[in-house]
Amino acid sequence: MMNKIWGAFIVLGIVFSILTNNVELINNEIISFPNEILDIFLSMLPLMIIWSGIMNIAKDAGLLDKIAKFMSPVFNKIFPDIPKNHESLGYIASNLTINMLGIHNASTPFGLKAMKSLNELNKNKKVASRSMITFLVLNTSGVTIIATDIIAIRGMYGAANPTQILLTTIIATIVTTVFGLTVDRIFYKLRGKKDGFD
Repeated sequence: MMNKIWGAFIVLGIVFSILTNNVELINNEIISFPNEILDIFLSMLPLMIIWSGIMNIAKDAGLLDKIAKFMSPVFNKIFPDIPKNHESLGYIASNLTINMLGIHNASTPFGLKAMKSLNELNKNKKVASRSMITFLVLNTSGVTIIATDIIAIRGMYGAANPTQILLTTIIATIVTTVFGLTVDRIFYKLRGKKDGFD
């Protein structure tokens, strides 16, 4: 579905550029944009590597388990179907912690591990479980306190005050997270415990 949406955007952009005689602008962007993307990727890569390494060390040292236990009162409310001390809670804690620090790309491996672990608890493998859906909602809402990656990109493009977005980010993440979890609970209540949501 997303491929179709982005494909439509590209086609509309090309058509609009032809209609407004800006074909040269499109050509210039096609030539220069890959270099910009490569620069952004290379600037973010060390950050991703460092945090992935730190989180793996934290996992081996048992720190993630401690974080999961510390956050367990919150997790028990958000994920009531996950057994206490289950490994998926550690992966979820890692994923959300890294997301809160704004290093979203580095959180992806832990998100995938969390989903795989949650799927092992899932009774109906053909349908996402309640916990899997809630976890996806949390990731989609973009739980972020310090938008490290965005601040880095703003700095790279010469923003006068790259950290100016901090307050806006915190307000936005509170609103989207509360709204996302509220909608998640409403849909769960409406559908009851059918379709493998229990």
